Amino acid sequence: MWLIVLLIVPAYLLGAAPFGLLIAKANGIDLRKVGSGNIGATNVSRALGRKWAYICFVLDAGKGLLPMLVVHFTGFSAEPITAGKLTLWLLVGCAAILGHIFPVYLRFKGGKGVSTCLGVVLGLWPYYTLPGLIAFLAWALALWLWRYVSLASILAAAVFPLALIALTISIPEWEFAALWPLVVIAVLMPLLIIARHAENIKRLLEGSETKIG
Repeated sequence: MWLIVLLIVPAYLLGAAPFGLLIAKANGIDLRKVGSGNIGATNVSRALGRKWAYICFVLDAGKGLLPMLVVHFTGFSAEPITAGKLTLWLLVGCAAILGHIFPVYLRFKGGKGVSTCLGVVLGLWPYYTLPGLIAFLAWALALWLWRYVSLASILAAAVFPLALIALTISIPEWEFAALWPLVVIAVLMPLLIIARHAENIKRLLEGSETKIG
């Protein structure tokens, strides 16, 4: 238990690192005064172009992936998989996501959490990674069809818990008695991400949301 507690705080502090803001500042730009004012990769793309946006995306995803891998190598993913182990593993991932959304360094005003969520999803193999790949395909399809990053992110967030539930039902080895904490978080975190897109949803309805390209 103490090991997990010692991992949760660093995960939050790492998740709170505002890489997008730091990248823009290094290039002489205050990202909070550009475009949407968000500190994520999409706004970095508006301010500095795609190269820096890709770097920001990888760093923000890494904030979620690294803590999950650390927990994995401490043995919490070893058989038998139990609800207790998964809950502790998830707490570390949630700490990283909440750090990005509510960073202590920026008076708890951070990004939308999509990239960091992706890192957490990739790190929780296979239970989150497989539905995460399905959600990513939905994201890529939505982005290709409509060219709104915000809309694609919202749709991917909605698809993820549905994909997890469908896989849990269809794969015999995935027992709900052990995986129920994953299902609960898979529903709650997308709701938080969608809530963080409230302004984007408003602009989408008004027809004033910015498209990529």
